[in-house]
This record gives sequence, structure tokens and C-alpha cells, in this order.
Amino acid sequence: MKQEIYLDNSATTRALPEVVQAVSAALENNYGNPSSLHGKGVAAERAVRQARAAVASLLGVKAEEIFFTSGGTEANNWALRGVALSHRRRGNHVITTVVEHPSVLRACQELEAEGYQVTYLPVDRTGEISPDDLASALTPETILVSVMHVNNEVGAVQPLQQVGALLRKREPKPVFHVDAIQGYGKLPLNPYDLGIDLVSVSAHKIHGPKGVGALFIREGVRLKPLLVGGEQEANLRAGTENVPGIVGLGSATAAARGRMSQGLEHMRGLKTALASRVMGEIPGTRLNGPSPEQGAPHILNLSFPGVKGEVLIHTLETDGIYVSTGSACHSRRNDPSHVLVAMGLKKKELDGAIRFSFSHLNTPEEIDMVVERLAEAVRDLRSL
Repeated sequence: MKQEIYLDNSATTRALPEVVQAVSAALENNYGNPSSLHGKGVAAERAVRQARAAVASLLGVKAEEIFFTSGGTEANNWALRGVALSHRRRGNHVITTVVEHPSVLRACQELEAEGYQVTYLPVDRTGEISPDDLASALTPETILVSVMHVNNEVGAVQPLQQVGALLRKREPKPVFHVDAIQGYGKLPLNPYDLGIDLVSVSAHKIHGPKGVGALFIREGVRLKPLLVGGEQEANLRAGTENVPGIVGLGSATAAARGRMSQGLEHMRGLKTALASRVMGEIPGTRLNGPSPEQGAPHILNLSFPGVKGEVLIHTLETDGIYVSTGSACHSRRNDPSHVLVAMGLKKKELDGAIRFSFSHLNTPEEIDMVVERLAEAVRDLRSL
């Protein structure tokens, strides 16, 4: 059987054995409705409560400030639309960045169609915003600022501390939302320290199940519900809780917390090794984003001019190596990455861009095999 080398962990991750076991147990045994008053319901509610505490613990927040969703996309939509609808009487201006995930950008476009004003902050060649640009964009009408923690395509880490400091000086303070889906469980993030009011997370980016996520809502922040019809999640998110998914998120979060420091160092080493070898052994390779020593530890974006990225990923797949050309949310479209375009890449660099994304499950031996096969594939494709 061909060895599988999976380096597309920013798209999704393989569920850990303990997560699979926890989800399976919830499906087979702990199948009660958390709203039911009998023993099965009480047991399910207890499992949800334990998962809520686990998610809160990793962020250093209160358990009652964690609200479960169907995933990161819902959490992002809820954060943006919920704040906009709740604060419309105070202002109608929203600030975000040009490199956000589509679940943020599309939500902002919807708000624009409804009469809100949205400012999209530019980024530099590494994919980072300038706090000065944010300071210039703020107005008395600004009710919400949404800035991602880690960019899902190039691994740029945004200056959240500076953003939070700027917003703290405003009166009234705009609500500060952070899409932490790519950073949660990999890089430390404490909303209280940074002045963050809302944080979106997702289970399947940290070796948990798909279809479940959470939104941290700081106590006192007003947020209009998107879903109504039930009293779940403190009357803010109607619908019977996805107990198996929530349990899986709790299990994956507990595992991530236990390995965060070691996992960060391990992934950083893999990323640095791959970047160093590829850029040294494959002529013309271009690094997109921060240096390997900076930015997120698990995302590396490289361009191979003269090669089509789509062709390269399928060539590598024949050897059991899985990478991507960018965000899985628009990987089937032919238009170039909005992130790389915003960073100023040329067409040949856009066409040949590949994202490698790591997890703690990857090994140095896998990196050696990837470099060897990648060099062959690029050489062969350039010779066609």
C-alpha cells in the first residue's frame, strides 16, 4: 500500500483516535437530548457542559461565554451579522481585511447590500495589515472590527495586540471579532488580554469532527441570534445540540491544549525544514507570506513559476502526497487566490502557488520524501 503523506491540514485534519472514540460513545450510548429532564438528557447535558469548559479553558475564558455552532462559517456569520444587527442604531461601519476567509468577506458583502459601510484593510507583501491603516479607517460610526488571527493560505499572523490596543482607546469601543479558526489549538490566544470580544473556532481544524464549532461571546456583548425557535445556548442559538460533534470538539480541544507547546515547536521545525530544502534545491521557488521562522508554525505557501499549481497537486497525489493550491472553500474555482492577489503576486506566481500545511502527526521523514518527489515533479512539468 502506498504511503500517504497528508499536508493539507489547513483544509481539514484527520480525527484523533480518542476523538473518534468519544464521538462514537456519544452516538451509541450518550444519545439523549440535553433538554430532556430524564437521566439520558442529564447525561447528554453534562457532556456538553464538559466540552464547553474544555473550549473555554484553551482560550482562558468563562465556560458560559462559549456558544456552540455548526462550524466556523456559522460562527463568523453570527459574529458579523449579530453585531451589525444589534448595533445598527449606534453606527453602520464595519472594518475587516482583504485577506479574510470567504465566510467573513461574503458576510460583509451581504451587509453592504443592506446599507452598511465596510472598509477592507490592505495587507503588505507578507499578508499582514498595518495598525496605522486601521487607525485611519476608524470613525465614530465604526461598530465592528473583524481581523483574523492566522491567515489560512499563507500563515500570516495579524497584529491582534496592536488592534486591541487601538480599539480600547475608542469610546464607545467597537466590537472586536477574531476568526481564530486556523490559530486555535496551535498558537496561544487570550481574548481578555487582547481586548477581543468575539472569537470563532472550528473542530475539524484541530483533529475533531466536521460540522461543529463555537463562538466566544464576551460577557456583556450584544449579539442578535441568527437562528430562533428554541432556548438552547442561553436563547442565543436555537436547535438541538449536536452532542456527538460537541463532545468531539471538547476531546480535540483537550488534546490540543496538552500538546500546544510541543506541537508548535514540532510543526515549526517541519515547516522550516521543508522551506529551506525546497528553496535551496528547486530553482525559482518563491516564498509567499512571512518567513518560515515567523508567522504560523503550520502553514507554508510557495510558488513554482512555470508550473500550474493544479497540475502539480495532482502529480504529487499519484505518490500519495496531499497538498493544496489554497483555501478549500474555493479550490474548485479557476480564479486566483484573493489573498495572494492582495499580496501583489504576479500571474506566474499565482498560477504556481502551493500550500503545505502541517500537523503534529507529520514527521521529518515525510518531509524528506516530499522534497524529493516535489523536485522531480517540478522539473518534469517545467520540461513539458
